[in-house]
Amino acid sequence: MNRVVYFTACTLDGFIADEHNSLDWLFEVPHDEDDGSWDAFIGRIGPLVMGATTYMWAYERHFAEHPEQWQEFYGDRPGWVFTHRDLPDIPGAEVHVVSGDVVPVYDELVAAADGKDVWLVGGGDLVGQFDDAGLLDEIQVHMTPVVLGAGAPLLPRRITSSRLSFRDGSVVGQRCNLTLDVVRRPQD
Repeated sequence: MNRVVYFTACTLDGFIADEHNSLDWLFEVPHDEDDGSWDAFIGRIGPLVMGATTYMWAYERHFAEHPEQWQEFYGDRPGWVFTHRDLPDIPGAEVHVVSGDVVPVYDELVAAADGKDVWLVGGGDLVGQFDDAGLLDEIQVHMTPVVLGAGAPLLPRRITSSRLSFRDGSVVGQRCNLTLDVVRRPQD
């Protein structure tokens, strides 16, 4: 079974982006220590899914001037972007722009996954929509020693310990990496 995984970084106070939708805070934290978790994670991933805000931040920071960085970061993995607006293309990347309910798109993701897992890159509300639909299996959070005080929350939904359980945790450099299993919400 393909797992749907929310893999993201967050601040100590639970934000994934600041109040201006920026992830620049993340790059203040040294990333020079590697425990191999990125290679293990990306090796099990097929398609990527993100919202328009996440896509545009990455596009403006990386892909607008260097579209080849999509391949450097993600290889030939396809991406799906949920939005209601027009977005710029990334030459050389397979990016599908979609809107509406996540449930009909899920079948496309599973087909594209070819037995691999689906990565929910962000944002938190989109991940919440997958959970609302009973389609979220795992959360991997890489918490950093940064406090923003405001911004985009990790996951703006109520999910209690009846559906969440810690599977693993480790400290790598200045990051606390946590993996949680999510019991899927029953579908209607």
